[in-house]
Amino acid sequence: MQVYFGNPHRFGLSGCALTIGNFDGVHLGHQKMLARLRDEARARGLPTALLTFEPHPREFFAKGLPPARLSTLRDKLGYLDERKLVDRVFVYRFNHAFSRMSASDFIRTVLVKALQTRYLLIGDDFQFGADRSGNFELLAGCPDFVTEAMPSVLVQGERASSTLVRERLEAGDLEAAARLLGRPYQISGRVVHGRKLGRTLGFPTANVHLPHRRPALSGVFVVSVDTPFGVVGGVASLGLNPTVSDTPEYKLEVHLFDFSHSLYGQRIRVRFLKKLRDEARYETLPDLVAQIERDADQARTYLSSLQRENA
Repeated sequence: MQVYFGNPHRFGLSGCALTIGNFDGVHLGHQKMLARLRDEARARGLPTALLTFEPHPREFFAKGLPPARLSTLRDKLGYLDERKLVDRVFVYRFNHAFSRMSASDFIRTVLVKALQTRYLLIGDDFQFGADRSGNFELLAGCPDFVTEAMPSVLVQGERASSTLVRERLEAGDLEAAARLLGRPYQISGRVVHGRKLGRTLGFPTANVHLPHRRPALSGVFVVSVDTPFGVVGGVASLGLNPTVSDTPEYKLEVHLFDFSHSLYGQRIRVRFLKKLRDEARYETLPDLVAQIERDADQARTYLSSLQRENA
């Protein structure tokens, strides 16, 4: 997979079969759209391509707190590449100038001249251009490429969407979120130094850097973690850690079971398997330790049950 930042016109690329979107989380609806794009591209002898934006337009337009993001650009690109879902990804910076580009200018300068689009597949509700004035009818009238719309993808009767994934994660329904994503929800990041309080309490944690201000979920979870030393089970806290911290910054702290390696500076991937409880404030550190012990016991029991099911 090739990734292009900025205007790709300078690379002299040939025509492509294109789709457009944020693809936040790369859920099953996104995956099925890319599969159809692949089929159409093969029939036309074209490479597949995705046009996406950074930052997310909803973040750009948000007044105050932006919506929770499901995946970082790095994670999104990594998953697309890992699953070989697309040949090219064009990342356009979403700024004020881009947001005010008219729909007709977007078609002419971006789709036709820069990306050399020959086939375009969009969602059935796709809108674009300044004030969201562009739609399927405008695209279908362009003679330079064929435009088709893909109907919504339903998962157990619900339309697969990034918004619905966020709602399920916020509600703590990880099973429903995993059905929509086609895999357990996950966050990856680099392990950084923290206060090392967990070590003094008997539960050393890997503190994972969170690139966005607000994650899509919070609470205490059973997790499975990809580390440079293999896959390890554990328990994780994602939130504000109100007992020992009064800052407004979210923290992801992971206690790995039966693990003694140093992870500082390493990137790890945390898969959220089951929510145990919401965050809570405890009056004393012994009360907090007692709850962590209960959380760890529940997480070990859940992971053991998964191992038996998969044996």
